[in-house]
Amino acid sequence: MKILVINCGSSSLKFQLLDMNDESVLAKGIVERIGSEGTSITCETPKNGKIRNCESAGNHTDAASLVFKYLSDEKTRVIKNANEIDAIGHRLVHGGEVYNSSVLIDDKVVEALKKYSVFAPLHNPANILGIEACKNLLPDVPMAGTFDTAFHQTMPDYAFMYALPYSIYEKHKIRKYGFHGTSHRYVSGIAAKELNKNNPKIISCHLGNGSSICAVCNGKSVDTSMGYTPVDGLVMGTRCGDLDPAIVNFIEKEEQMSHKEVDDMLNKKSGVYGISGISNDFRDLENALHDGNKRAKLALEIFDFRLRKYIGAYTAIMGGLDALVFTAGIGENDWETRYFACKDLEYLGIEIDENRNKTIRGNFADISLPGSKVRIYVIPTNEELMIARDTKEIVSALK
Repeated sequence: MKILVINCGSSSLKFQLLDMNDESVLAKGIVERIGSEGTSITCETPKNGKIRNCESAGNHTDAASLVFKYLSDEKTRVIKNANEIDAIGHRLVHGGEVYNSSVLIDDKVVEALKKYSVFAPLHNPANILGIEACKNLLPDVPMAGTFDTAFHQTMPDYAFMYALPYSIYEKHKIRKYGFHGTSHRYVSGIAAKELNKNNPKIISCHLGNGSSICAVCNGKSVDTSMGYTPVDGLVMGTRCGDLDPAIVNFIEKEEQMSHKEVDDMLNKKSGVYGISGISNDFRDLENALHDGNKRAKLALEIFDFRLRKYIGAYTAIMGGLDALVFTAGIGENDWETRYFACKDLEYLGIEIDENRNKTIRGNFADISLPGSKVRIYVIPTNEELMIARDTKEIVSALK
């Protein structure tokens, strides 16, 4: 079974084609700047490497057509034609309280995406565009969707509720939803297999430009750092993370900024970028730190402090910890972030092997000392494979 995984943004379309007989990646890439001049497609295959070309794509249907063209092109061919695609799996961002697992996509799912666009105005409409594009081109191919929020629907009410008047929750469904669920589910599943222990207690740290941490007990999310929106929780590349809400009103008044301008600041101009004034890229910040830049040092210290605080809190709510997992761009590649996240946590049983930690970049590894009570894993995330597996299971049930 060949499954195409689609991840649509407002002006981009990421794709990955997998052969689910052995879960191998046949091709992957991205179409960028959809609807603008300078549209480009990058397609990478094991045989031919990476190819990048300028093309034209006025909408997402055009972009999907480009994907099918390159998958069957003479230079990059991995399939003869689009009819070899057995199913399509879509990354969907927000399913509200309705969806707690991956689903077969139908009109009801599309309507739900529209309804919950109020929670994810940049993502859900783009997800719909991707669904419609694939439906236009391959109307008979079944499609499934995997929601970022689904994994966190197992959180108990005392973890996801905000202490606002209950009527606000009843009327508007204002609550913690959490994100990065597919990534947290994937890496915590691998960690659980490595532990080979009943009811494992795992903390998953998905650290990238957007970062979140998740407490996973016996395979279920019991709490996560992102909340009603992805701006909550950890300090991130450009997002502020946890914030006293009264600050928003103060800034609007004193800086004479509109609500939209403040929202833009919290999401795009804050985080380690806002503190350092340099970059949201941790490699740039660490270079600046080693050159003696005090604001870069402060930005990284704030990030590490918040991360350690959440690790301690989540160990407390689970009543212990068996494994700490680092994943995503920073988690998989930045040994300094991993080191400072674990620093001084020996009393929790977290003991990192400093020498081994420095050698690991982007590969699975156990970086804990042999005697550490808590195993510390670096696990590369693979959301596309998780989506493809879910899609295969859903589509196979139709036969």
